[in-house]
Amino acid sequence: MIHSNIKVLMKEKKLNVREFAELTGMSTATINKARRDNGILECRLSTLVRIADALGVKTKQLYEEVEETEKLESNIG
Repeated sequence: MIHSNIKVLMKEKKLNVREFAELTGMSTATINKARRDNGILECRLSTLVRIADALGVKTKQLYEEVEETEKLESNIG
C-alpha cells in the first residue's frame, strides 16, 4: 500500500489546499486527490513533480510504501 505524505508536508509548510493550489497552478481537486493515500496512486508523474517542486522536496518524499499491517496499526493507535 502507498501512503501519501503530501498532507504532512503541506502542514509543515503551513499551506492549506487553496493556497497550495494557487502556488502550483493546479486545481484544489487535484491537490486533494494527491493528499489521499488511494488518490496519489492515480496521479501522473508530472503532477507529482510539480507538487514536489512547490514543497521543495524530491518526488519520492511525497509517498512511502507501507505494509498493510503497519497501516492498520497506525489507524488504531
